[in-house]
Amino acid sequence: MRVTRLLALLFLISFTTVAQQKITVEEIYTGSFRAKGMDELQSMKNTNQYTVLNSDRSTRTQQIDLYDFATLKKVSTLISTKDFPILSDGIDSYNFSNDEKQLLIANNSNQIFRHSFTADYFLYNIATKELTKILEQVQEPTFSPDGTKISFAKENNLFVYDIASKKSTQITTDGKKNAIINGITDWVYEEEFAFVRAFDWSTDSKKIGFIRFDESQVPEFTMNIYKKDLYPSNETFKYPKAGEKNAEVSLHIYDVTNQKTKDINLGNYNDFYIARLKWTNDANLLSAQVLNRHQDNLDLLFVDATTGTPKVVLNEKDKAYVDVTDNLTFLKDNSFIWTSEKDGFNHIYVYDKTGKMRNQVTKGNWEVTAYYGFDEKNKIVYYQSVENGSTVRDVYKVSLDGKKKTKLSQQVGTNAATFSPNFEFFINSYSSVTNPTLYTLNSSKDGKSIQTIVDNNALAEKLKKYNLPTKEFFELTTEKGNKLNAWMFKPKDFDASKKYPVFMYQYSGPGSQQVANDWMDTNDYWFMMLTQQGYIVACVDGRGTGFKGADFKKCTQKELGKFEVEDQIDAAKVIGNYPYVDKSRIGIFGWSYGGFMSSNCILKGADVFKMAIAVAPVTNWRFYDSIYTERYMQTPQENASGYDDNSPINFAKNLKGNYLLIHGTADDNVHVQNSMQMIEALVQANKQFDWAIYPDKNHGIYGGYTRIQLYNKMTNFIKEKL
Repeated sequence: MRVTRLLALLFLISFTTVAQQKITVEEIYTGSFRAKGMDELQSMKNTNQYTVLNSDRSTRTQQIDLYDFATLKKVSTLISTKDFPILSDGIDSYNFSNDEKQLLIANNSNQIFRHSFTADYFLYNIATKELTKILEQVQEPTFSPDGTKISFAKENNLFVYDIASKKSTQITTDGKKNAIINGITDWVYEEEFAFVRAFDWSTDSKKIGFIRFDESQVPEFTMNIYKKDLYPSNETFKYPKAGEKNAEVSLHIYDVTNQKTKDINLGNYNDFYIARLKWTNDANLLSAQVLNRHQDNLDLLFVDATTGTPKVVLNEKDKAYVDVTDNLTFLKDNSFIWTSEKDGFNHIYVYDKTGKMRNQVTKGNWEVTAYYGFDEKNKIVYYQSVENGSTVRDVYKVSLDGKKKTKLSQQVGTNAATFSPNFEFFINSYSSVTNPTLYTLNSSKDGKSIQTIVDNNALAEKLKKYNLPTKEFFELTTEKGNKLNAWMFKPKDFDASKKYPVFMYQYSGPGSQQVANDWMDTNDYWFMMLTQQGYIVACVDGRGTGFKGADFKKCTQKELGKFEVEDQIDAAKVIGNYPYVDKSRIGIFGWSYGGFMSSNCILKGADVFKMAIAVAPVTNWRFYDSIYTERYMQTPQENASGYDDNSPINFAKNLKGNYLLIHGTADDNVHVQNSMQMIEALVQANKQFDWAIYPDKNHGIYGGYTRIQLYNKMTNFIKEKL
């Protein structure tokens, strides 16, 4: 009898241990829960095929494999690193020539800022299997449409490499660090307009349009680089802060044949941005999107390459700001597709080649979130939208006249598509809070799944032993009547009769979204780890976040941090009144804009939040860059109160709770200056707080054991203070 009871008890203990296996920070940040994907997935243009970069960790080799869309069968391996020892460091990325007979392969990449890098490049002839190293540590090499030349940037100048003669011709000669940049964006363009290559080939391969940046008058920012040297070195770069001098930009067209450059007269504009550059299907017309400094007026220009004359084809104005679009697509007759939120929601429009609107393709109180392409043969547009709720994504097709709309995605969650060249098939990437990412081949006719390509069943099975909670979605209504999307993780052994501490997470930046029905990221695993230690974790997307229309997104204009902070405080009050919540133990965490928010929340909501963690926060909008800050705030000279009334640095005296401030010294984006001045403000307010500085770490604060140490530090702070 005793033996039976003992065995039963041991079984129960064993079962409980398995069922409640704890997640650790070490597991999360060493990739134990990483989902499988399709790396460098590219749809071909000339054949109904696609390529994927596959890796074999056991042999440390990579290969670019070609697959058939209709059957999913591998057609061939285009290149494998095991056949070319010179590529032993791997393939970082690759690009095809227009005829898809040649490949440019990047290797030995060296990061500059968020998007920019230099790399060594190899030219690979797919037919002859000849691999040649042609360029060392250059930026953005791009095939000419006819595949005979490659334009690239190096040390702030532009060049053209002729494949046949293997010779390079220098296009510009005045490039100089921290002074003149040709064909590559400056720091603030790269960060806030999210592009690096500021040059483009004409369709006949005879001309190159490019932007020149004169940043000689832009103020400089210097960061100390410590490493392990006896004396630190300095990294100095141009960084225009809000209200300060921007780079002067100019537009140019280089003629490859006569090697002459034409300057485009943009004299009608003053203190402006060239936010996009793209050649139209007419080899004589270059398009450019020009924004005024307030970013509330956008002109789409068509520039005549022969005369150099620009013409405004389309104009958009907004009382707040106009978003730059990447969805400009030129059709065969040079009419074009364009996305805009001019009716209050982001939708697809089609214009003729003169800029006259033909029709609005999509309509409704919902947003188009991605434009996938246009099937010219059948006159069908493919896109992704939030038509079924702002927290989900679905794939649709619709005729160019706006009729015959068909929902192609089949499952509720987040769906994204990569279409075959003939639009007969698409690879659907699907995930939800309960389903890790699944890649399937689907029919574009009705959206039905034909075959699974990649699943993450092994990951789903692995996670079962952790007995993890499910993210619960709900709509939270504040006392002021604001309806906000929210989610919550509760402990798996949740007991409604108990009182739980709550740890809130948010980002809250303009147009952002954290409450979305998709698969978990590393933060989600950390949050679930916290639930295993007795915490509820919640997230609320307040006013100013995205995908609920322009009015909801733009209501924070000229007062960043006012309504967003109000909503987090009000949401915390609502959550604090839940019967199972201990309202005296509510904390908040955020990174970057979220760090700005969590700092403001513990200062302006001192009686609501017991603790806050702020990582890499903006503490004074005067310290942040011109393009981002002025888009939402105008300049400090025009809107001083908007800056000062919402910057946490000015409210240090309000601190009551426990505050942890974290920053990397090599953060080129949100400078450590923000935290240094916040620290000084708190010291002079005689406030006790905790802080951690990470030497030589950028805005992401990672590398080696950094993330593990950082998240263990934050975990311990939560356990001690909340």
